[in-house]
Amino acid sequence: MKTKGYAALSAKTELVPFEFDRRSLRPRDVALDIYYAGICHSDIHQAREEWGPSTFPMVPGHEIVGKVIEIGSQVSKFKVGELIGVGVFVDSCRNCSSCLAGLEQYCLEGMTGTYNALERDGKTVAYGGYCDKFVIDEDYAVHVPQNLELAGVAPLMCAGITLYSPLKNWNTGPGKKVGVMGLGGLGHMGVKFAHALGAETTVFSHSPAKESDAKKMGADHFVVVKDSKDLKSLSKSFDLILNTVSADIDLDAYLQCLKLDGTLVVIGLPGKPYSINAGTLLDQRRSLAGSMIGGIAQLQEMLNFCETHNIVSDVEVIKPDYINKAYERTVASDVKYRFVIDTKSF
Repeated sequence: MKTKGYAALSAKTELVPFEFDRRSLRPRDVALDIYYAGICHSDIHQAREEWGPSTFPMVPGHEIVGKVIEIGSQVSKFKVGELIGVGVFVDSCRNCSSCLAGLEQYCLEGMTGTYNALERDGKTVAYGGYCDKFVIDEDYAVHVPQNLELAGVAPLMCAGITLYSPLKNWNTGPGKKVGVMGLGGLGHMGVKFAHALGAETTVFSHSPAKESDAKKMGADHFVVVKDSKDLKSLSKSFDLILNTVSADIDLDAYLQCLKLDGTLVVIGLPGKPYSINAGTLLDQRRSLAGSMIGGIAQLQEMLNFCETHNIVSDVEVIKPDYINKAYERTVASDVKYRFVIDTKSF
């Protein structure tokens, strides 16, 4: 299947137009026209080889929404013409305890990334969503609700599920106090979901100008944090704090904001390891945890939740020739709150 997109040809170059062939449909495969593809900060890290060696040429993109145009002979989950979403991975071993539990993102053999990876055959390069066509096994795609604005749905495939999953895992709901560190592409989804789940929600940010946006998204409180002293009055207050900040940060002051059995969940990836004061964990039996996206079943659950609560990401839609500029603006935190490529224009 002839496909047009944008690719990084090496770690030191800008993304450029790129044509390639998608595989022919296997019996359980679904082909789709991609309508929108979100730009995740992890796309930039991988295209610039900031997380270790990458595979080039690379077509990034794992926040994908579109419409089914063709199905394989054994497909039962989708029909031609239906809206479809693809997220961070396109396959897994399917047999390990994690996969069998619907936690494919934690596949013991390693999930197959949507891009910058080889497919399970060990030789076919996986190309992502910065393009006009995609082919995927039906078991690794999800139905997209009809009532949601499609451009805003695309980031739900990564940013959305990355925040929804820990909120659900740590039983967020009425009576719970949740803190969200950072109001960016990830953080703003955490605010929307925590609010919709009924939690009292606080945003921690170094940007006072974002308070109005945070309140509109459902935040009950907004705390400007310039240094650790700004958090002292919140000691032993929160059940759950979600750290969406990718920069190196002192977590100890935030850990002290957790009440008995509270948990701080690391979601953003810093450039170097955190240093933790063990005494802060021992006091109040606090936990420091991590969370990574969600399985296919939970991804569908999240979209259904979004359908009910009319939740999408706040986006700026761009044409493909703006991708490199969008990368620079993303690094500079100059976007409210996620760039999405109009891939129909390919």
